[in-house]
Amino acid sequence: MSLRLMTSAAALMVAAGAASADYSLTILHTNDFHDRFEPISAYDSTCSDEDNEAGECFGGIARMITAIEEARGAAEGDVLLLDAGDQFQGSLFFTQYGGELAAEFMSQLNYDAMAVGNHEFDKGPEGLAAFLDMVEFPVLSANIDVSGNEMLADRVEASTVIDLDGEQIGIVSVLAEDTPETSSPGETVVFSSAAEAAQAEVDRLTEDGVNKIILLTHVGLPADKRLAEELTGVDLIIGGHSHTLLGDMDGAEGPYPTEVNGVPILTAYAYGKYLGEVEVTFDDEGNLTELTGAPKLLDASVAEDEAAVARMDELAGPLEELRSEVVAETSAPIEGDRTVCRAVECPMGVLVADAMLDRVADQGVVAAITNGGGLRATIDAGEVTMGEVLTVLPFQNTLSTFEVTGKTIVEALENGVSQMEDGGGRFPQVAGMSFTVDPSAEVGSRISEVMIAGEPIDEQATYMLVSNNYVRNGGDGYSMFVDAENAYDYGPDLADVTAEYLAENTPYEPYTDGRITVLEAE
Repeated sequence: MSLRLMTSAAALMVAAGAASADYSLTILHTNDFHDRFEPISAYDSTCSDEDNEAGECFGGIARMITAIEEARGAAEGDVLLLDAGDQFQGSLFFTQYGGELAAEFMSQLNYDAMAVGNHEFDKGPEGLAAFLDMVEFPVLSANIDVSGNEMLADRVEASTVIDLDGEQIGIVSVLAEDTPETSSPGETVVFSSAAEAAQAEVDRLTEDGVNKIILLTHVGLPADKRLAEELTGVDLIIGGHSHTLLGDMDGAEGPYPTEVNGVPILTAYAYGKYLGEVEVTFDDEGNLTELTGAPKLLDASVAEDEAAVARMDELAGPLEELRSEVVAETSAPIEGDRTVCRAVECPMGVLVADAMLDRVADQGVVAAITNGGGLRATIDAGEVTMGEVLTVLPFQNTLSTFEVTGKTIVEALENGVSQMEDGGGRFPQVAGMSFTVDPSAEVGSRISEVMIAGEPIDEQATYMLVSNNYVRNGGDGYSMFVDAENAYDYGPDLADVTAEYLAENTPYEPYTDGRITVLEAE
């Protein structure tokens, strides 16, 4: 199987020579939906009914249904609908319903296959198992071994082959190897190398005569690029996890597709704001000869499916009182975008870390550290509702206090900045401390000038910190906190702490103050 994506001219030559053998297929794809069943604002957060009626909102399952139905209706040939993982977690709907709504709407839309995302394990293996009970389409991951878990054994396959009018389309999936650090798969789910597992499954399908193979990943664009370099036999990569926008629109991080080693890579941002849509053509040997398409923005020009709107109104009922409670006001948007909070000091990180430290400062706690990946949205200016706070902090994490040495704190900060290039969620947002990071230095030697409580850190001294229970228990690579002294993981919910801090400081004025200095490359 060729990995070379032909130019349009070459594709036309192939078509002219063997038109009868060419096979065209429309692929629709989504990723990182994160339970955004209702429309989102320009900040990827809650969008009011008034703003939605004014045409200022995006996405939502009602628009997604319309867009998919219209795309299917316009397609001249076969259509595949694929999801690259992380349907779970990110709004009050997941808090209330778990994976039930994802199962309901994905089944209604007749998805052909889905990749397991890391957040599919946010309620443990039992959460994924409950979802599998409710769907009939294949849910895939080649680099996890679930045979040791009785709820998942024989239920997550490495790949699937979809027959479309006699054409065999192989779908192979892999999941981020650090999922045990970013979610809760437990010890019975065993992870292996994504590249090795993918290659083994691609080779098996190829030996079985499948010559058109799509790699459906949840590893993020940087890792997708590495897979494209390393693997053979893959025609196309459709990915998720990094929430990357590809295309020719403002804010895109590269073209759609982004081609590496002759392999086109497609991904379509997150939160249901876009529907990925591409038409591909294969010759009779399974070579990908042509690819055209672009992500479709689901803005107000896409009508909302009326039945879905009514269903969402019904489902939102139990949530309305909590989500509509106004807790504070903010004078400006509180920036919580992942591209910012996973790379530099950000206003949302300052707010949350300040709130954490303020809550427990009277207990002798001197500094706070939280993971940028735990911040899931921006809050826009004006009234702040509890629903907005819970959209930012949906994980139901609790405050955790503990004692560690200054040396351990430096080690934790080194871990936090170790994946800056990949937008790792472990990036540390802090309060009560400051530090400098040099991204160009080797991993493990990037941190300097650490100050705590206005004094240079003493690596031999012991400090009391506050974080969230996920980080304290080793999440996002913070394994150095697992054996901390005097750990207490059962404090108040982080969302409640943040809401109460906002209320005490309303109208809140977002800010950064230079507590994190990121050196520029020389």
